[in-house]
Amino acid sequence: MIALIPIFPPLYLAAFGAFCQLRLLPLGERRVLFFFAAAQLIAALFAPQPLLSLGLAAARTFLILALIAAGVYLRDSRNLRPVLWGQLVIFVTAWTYTLSTQGLAGVQERLGHPYYYVVSLGLVAVVSLWLVTFWRGAAAWWRWGAGLLALATFVAAGSRGPLLALGVGSLAALALGERQRRWWVMIPATLVVVLAAASSSLQLPLKPLDRLLNDQTSGREYVWKDAVQGWQTSPLGGVGPYQGGPYLTYLFKDGCQLTPTLERNEITCPESLSRWSSVWLIAHNAWLHWLLEGGVIGLTGLLAVMGYALWRAVEVGDPLVIAVLFGYTAMNVVDVVVAVPSQHFAELWWVCVGISLVGVAGRVAATSPGAAAAPAAAHQDPPTRPGRAETPASDWTAG
Repeated sequence: MIALIPIFPPLYLAAFGAFCQLRLLPLGERRVLFFFAAAQLIAALFAPQPLLSLGLAAARTFLILALIAAGVYLRDSRNLRPVLWGQLVIFVTAWTYTLSTQGLAGVQERLGHPYYYVVSLGLVAVVSLWLVTFWRGAAAWWRWGAGLLALATFVAAGSRGPLLALGVGSLAALALGERQRRWWVMIPATLVVVLAAASSSLQLPLKPLDRLLNDQTSGREYVWKDAVQGWQTSPLGGVGPYQGGPYLTYLFKDGCQLTPTLERNEITCPESLSRWSSVWLIAHNAWLHWLLEGGVIGLTGLLAVMGYALWRAVEVGDPLVIAVLFGYTAMNVVDVVVAVPSQHFAELWWVCVGISLVGVAGRVAATSPGAAAAPAAAHQDPPTRPGRAETPASDWTAG
């Protein structure tokens, strides 16, 4: 199922089946999650349409909690490895669709996918690079093949936000990972920067690479301004979840649009979707977006759970979890990659939050008598007695 989620995203709704796993978390972690959930629901009561906002806030919050519970159930980031296979299928689909419909010119305009936005495709490629890099003990032939496909997809997508995530996440994993420092985690980010610099200096005809070192904001400053002005209309509770689109006038004026790849193929937004086009407009900054939709109250809850998860990730020392949490956090400055629902990349972030929260203490609870059975990991955790510290999280040197 994890492998199929990138191909058919609604499968991540299976996370609701793990909801009861939240009871395995220590009391401190449950209090943080309660504060987050309460802040989202209370904020909705101060929105212009409180009943609608309360229903939408409840749905979004329960989905987020379910995804965190799925991370608690998985316990170890090695159980996320199957997502790589589905992501590789997405890359093959993107290349096949773009080349068959637009040829090499389509790649020059930035590689796209029928239902993954260009930036999303770049971020998914970054996650694949991390999975390949940290998957120790696997056969070299497929790791090199998968890594090169992910790298080629990332470069052809030409997205600067994912490049920021790749650089910051890789540096964080290198500096904060509990295991032996592995300098090669920086190879993908370094290689991309070198290629982009070479393309610019040698004037190579590779437009996506040129874009990676472009310092333009692509109009984001206007979107940020709209978000702040929209928030000022309802400072405490915001305008309500999924209701901020009309306030982002810089984006809203363009009407309903599908992915750039479909637009280039003259596939326009169906009339039936036009009325909902504002729902997926984002403020291109996660905290401004949450401030617009949840006000000061909702943003406080988000900051609490994000900050706590980053701290716990460093304590646990799992390099993949560190890379995802810190990389996504950096990219949230210019995009919104933690807002659900998405094509699975935002959901992956919340699952990693669950893995970071379960930590060592959570594993003690998960292995205690009477606890729900956890999925089979790559090794059997040693039995522990209540109150005793357990061995650290996954050993990435094991295959």
